[in-house]
Parts: sequence; C-alpha cells; structure tokens
Amino acid sequence: MNLTDKDRAFLDAHHAAAMITLRADGTPHAVRVGVALVDGKLWSSGTKERVRTGHLRRDPRSTVFVFDSTWRWLTLETAVTILESPDAPQQSLRLFQVMQQHMTPAPRPGHIMWAGQERSIDEFLRIMVTERRLIYQFEIRRVYGLV
Repeated sequence: MNLTDKDRAFLDAHHAAAMITLRADGTPHAVRVGVALVDGKLWSSGTKERVRTGHLRRDPRSTVFVFDSTWRWLTLETAVTILESPDAPQQSLRLFQVMQQHMTPAPRPGHIMWAGQERSIDEFLRIMVTERRLIYQFEIRRVYGLV
C-alpha cells in the first residue's frame, strides 16, 4: 500500500509507536517501540528473544499505532518480515541513524545514542551483535488516522 505524502511526513517526524502482535489464542500483545521510514520501508528494532518476535514467527500480522503529543496518530495494519541476516547490525545502525537525525542535541559525528549513552559506531555494532538484534519490516496493508 502506498502512503500519502501527509502519512510519510508524519512518519518522518514521529517515531513513538505501539506495536500490537497476536498471541496464539488471538489476544493482542502491545509494546511501545520506535519506528522509522528507512529507504521508504517502515522498520522497527527487536531481538530474537522478544515475545513479539515469537508471535510474528507464528503469525506475521501486526498493527502499528504511531502517535505524537498533540493527539495526532496513524494506524498501520501490516504484515511483518523479520530481517535477521548478517546485515542486521548495519540495518539497525541505519534505523537508529534515521530515528536520531533530528535529535537535540545530536550525537557527535561517528556516534549514535544507545541506552542513554553516546556510543561509537563500532561499539554500537558490537552491541547489536551481542543483543542478537533484528529488524521488523512492515508491509503496510491499510492506513488510517488523524494526521
């Protein structure tokens, strides 16, 4: 599904979201996440051990609710592909660089914020490997909201 220019602008400016996956019994499981458009694709970060990763391996459907502090919001009904190739640490770096590009104060060149600390790119990549980070890539099937 194609996003409108207004939808894209909202997603470019807002990264706070809730991600809802489905338990085996069909009940929803919601967690707060960060999301960003990376090269036109909506991404979020997770790990191999996250509960939501297990849910998505069984059923790839997910609803993402992106919001701001002024009551504007966008709901995205999606199917998720889990990206967990050897490129996942670099993909994680790209995701967090996009999410942090307008951060104030911005991390120093060659650094990124992680767990409340500025980290070198090499340190960040090592952390991504240690944490077994992966990327959730959302195929958007339906969009609605108030943006």
